[in-house]
Amino acid sequence: MLGPLSGDYASYGQSVANGVELAINEANASGRYNYVFVLQKEDTRGDPVQALNAMNKLIELDRVTAIIGPVLSGETLTAGPIAQDAGVPFITPSATAPAVSEIGNYEFRNVITDDVQAAQMAEYAVRVLGLRRLAILYSNNDYGVGLRRAFEAAAVAAGGQVVAVESYLDGDTNFNAQITNIAARNPDGLYIAGYYTEAAQIAQQAALQGLRVKLMGADGFDSPLLIELGGAAVEGAIFTSGFFADTQDELGRSFVEKYAAAYGAKPDMFAANAYDSARILIEVINRVGPNRAAVRDGIAATRDFPGVTGVTTFAENGDAVKPLYILRVENGTFVQER
Repeated sequence: MLGPLSGDYASYGQSVANGVELAINEANASGRYNYVFVLQKEDTRGDPVQALNAMNKLIELDRVTAIIGPVLSGETLTAGPIAQDAGVPFITPSATAPAVSEIGNYEFRNVITDDVQAAQMAEYAVRVLGLRRLAILYSNNDYGVGLRRAFEAAAVAAGGQVVAVESYLDGDTNFNAQITNIAARNPDGLYIAGYYTEAAQIAQQAALQGLRVKLMGADGFDSPLLIELGGAAVEGAIFTSGFFADTQDELGRSFVEKYAAAYGAKPDMFAANAYDSARILIEVINRVGPNRAAVRDGIAATRDFPGVTGVTTFAENGDAVKPLYILRVENGTFVQER
């Protein structure tokens, strides 16, 4: 497993590590498999250079069969080509930038892409919520840029108007200048294309400035820390996600119960996608053995896999085809909007 286990994005990486660990522990305890599966975790700290070093270690020193990760889009675009060149199959459970699918045929991702997430949110905002004047505030990284482009195009196509586009850098803490510029354009909706840390601060600073808009985002919002950091300012915010922890699906409910028992908290989308990704790998390795090329072919042939995030099939470009939720913050928790 490869992802940020420390630093600003450790919440995402720890969720992924937990999901993979839970799947492996279940498999080893079941007695159903021909192999004993061993988890090797590497911390990228969310840094693309560190991700590259960690990827080399897993491949050259640990000689792993396959990898779950990287977690962030930027580190996947940096470290993914190393795995591709070495012929090591990897499944990212969370890197959503469109360019990820161009890395090669050893890359798979078990998460809905930025294009699909942003397009569905834009159409929902315009056609269902009736929002017409939309603003975008995006993180100037691969993830944020991909979301901005797709949201803007889909909003205009649906009949909306994008009246303001502002950006920020990862780690920024003061967004007052961007919010002032956005407020001057009088939008009725604000799409924040970034992660929960900055989104929570943007929501609080927007509230302090009196900007009353519908806050929207993508799966970068999907962490309990969005609510913990944002408080009342994120009430009513909506975002896309590939998983809903209060699902009524039997398989999903069972996963939530087991995860909560093991880690003391409900799983988020990152944990759920990682759990499904590990289960897919376990089934493939058990069927074809630990040969890396055979495992790649086995993942590519996955069709209608019954996961806790829905029925999953990998398309020819390695992207998963699966359901997408829209969730809302309500009374300090996440509820299903659509």
